[in-house]
Amino acid sequence: MSTWMRTAYVVVLATLLGPIGCATYREELNRGQRLYEDNQYEHALALWRILEDDVDSLSASDRARYAYLRGMTDYRLGFRADSRHWLGIAKATDQVHAGSLSAAWEERLEQSLTDLNQDVYGAAEKLDANTAHAVEYGKATPGEGSGAPDGGAGSSGNSGTPAPALPGGQCRSNADCKAGEICDGKACTPL
Repeated sequence: MSTWMRTAYVVVLATLLGPIGCATYREELNRGQRLYEDNQYEHALALWRILEDDVDSLSASDRARYAYLRGMTDYRLGFRADSRHWLGIAKATDQVHAGSLSAAWEERLEQSLTDLNQDVYGAAEKLDANTAHAVEYGKATPGEGSGAPDGGAGSSGNSGTPAPALPGGQCRSNADCKAGEICDGKACTPL
């Protein structure tokens, strides 16, 4: 067989088998979804990890589906940081390619991301000016015994709320402790 014939044969073979590769990835995605739906999360995660390197071969809607299923699998297994990562990708992909995820999946995705975001941002309630009660206290500047704030960031000079006196060794912040100490559990602790 001539070189030209071999080249033509390889090109034709690659053209015929190319779509099979994409179909295989889609089949693996479908298989992983069945495992997920059958509550076989460990097996599904193993499949997701194998498929991860080839996700770019999937269509946009299949990439959103992969990211959603991968994120929810991680969520079910308690891998919260990984779950947040993949669910964030699923949400972003669905926003760019609207309709990639079903309405039920979008709702579950939002609920899960809200829960996972509390790990990162805390479970702080929404505060407005009427409910905020925080007061920043600081050390008095040398030569003053008033206990006024130390004039650090966010304060203007020595005006502000004076800190109520604390018994020796107790603290609210590092500013209440001597040099070489930190405030740990409301008590000044040497470094």
